Amino acid sequence: MLKSKKVVVTGGNGRFGKTLFSLTDQNFLFPSKKKLNILSLKSIEKYLKRTKPKYLIHLAGLSRPISMHEKNIKKSIELNIIGTSNIVIICSKLNIKIIYFSTSYLYPGIKGNYKETDPLLPMNNYAWSKLGAESAVQMYKNSLILRVSMTEKPFVHKAAYVDMITNFIFHEDFIKIFKKIINKKGILNIGGPSKSVYKFAKKYNPKIKKIYLRKLSRPKMPKNSSMNLQKLKKFLNS
Repeated sequence: MLKSKKVVVTGGNGRFGKTLFSLTDQNFLFPSKKKLNILSLKSIEKYLKRTKPKYLIHLAGLSRPISMHEKNIKKSIELNIIGTSNIVIICSKLNIKIIYFSTSYLYPGIKGNYKETDPLLPMNNYAWSKLGAESAVQMYKNSLILRVSMTEKPFVHKAAYVDMITNFIFHEDFIKIFKKIINKKGILNIGGPSKSVYKFAKKYNPKIKKIYLRKLSRPKMPKNSSMNLQKLKKFLNS
C-alpha cells in the first residue's frame, strides 16, 4: 500500500528513526536537519514542495533525557512545540497528512487503562511539551496522533522500575502495527500489554536490576500511564 506513496520522515537520525529507516521501503525519505529544519518555515516548505509527499511522519524533537526538559525549557519549547507547529502550518498549506508521535505520558499516570478520550494531565515538562505539540496537530484534521509507549531492543538500561506500569513495545514490533494504521485519522493509543517496566525488561535480561519510582526525586514520572488499547485492536481486526 505504501510503496506507491512517498513518505517524509523528520528526525530520522533518532533512535526510532534509525529503526524505521532500516525496515522501510525506498519511498520513505529521511531528510537531514540541513535539508529540512523544523525551526524554519521556509526550509520545511521548500523541501516538501520539491519532494511532494503524501505523508509526513514527524519524529523530530527533544525526548531523552527527561531532565533536559526541566533544565532547558527554551530548547524543549523550540524543538517540540514550535517545531511541530511549523510542520503543521506547512503540511496544512500543502495538504500533506501528518502522523505525529506523541506519548502515553500525557495521561495523569495514576490509575492506568487510559482511553484516547480521557482527560490529560502531564506531570513533567517533557509531557507538557508533547501536549503543546499535540494541540497544534489537533487543529489540522488531516492528521493521526499516536500516543505511543515504545523502547529500543535490547532494553538499553541496566535497571528498570518495579513500580511503574506502562505498555512498552519494541520499535520493530511497533513498525508492524504502524503500517496497518497509517491511513487512520484522529488519536490512537499504541503499545503492548500493560506491565511494570521491570517485568517487561526482565523477560529479555534476567540480570536487570530493580529501581523504584518512589525513591525518585526529579523529574516526576507517571506511576501508571498504561493505556486502553481497544481502539487499536479494533482497527487491526477490521
